[in-house]
Amino acid sequence: MTKSELIAALMQKHPHLQLKDINLIVNTVFDSISSSLADNNRVELRGFGAFSIKERDPRIGRNPKTGEQVQVSKKYIPFFKTGKDLHARINKARKA
Repeated sequence: MTKSELIAALMQKHPHLQLKDINLIVNTVFDSISSSLADNNRVELRGFGAFSIKERDPRIGRNPKTGEQVQVSKKYIPFFKTGKDLHARINKARKA
């Protein structure tokens, strides 16, 4: 689901809200998650999952175009781990 699809789904579910209000809500939630992760804080949404930052060690990589070895520096990546409730819902839906 894309951000615009999420906004459209919220518009259908809550027709009493205006588009600008739903945009503000969605952007505020995403901005809050992004800024918390940028500050190296974990974000947990109960029943949904947790966002955190993982560190990737420096390594030797390859340039896919030339095959040449290149040094890839240490970096930090966002990581999402599903919550127990979401994990159970997904597996239940897949088995049906």
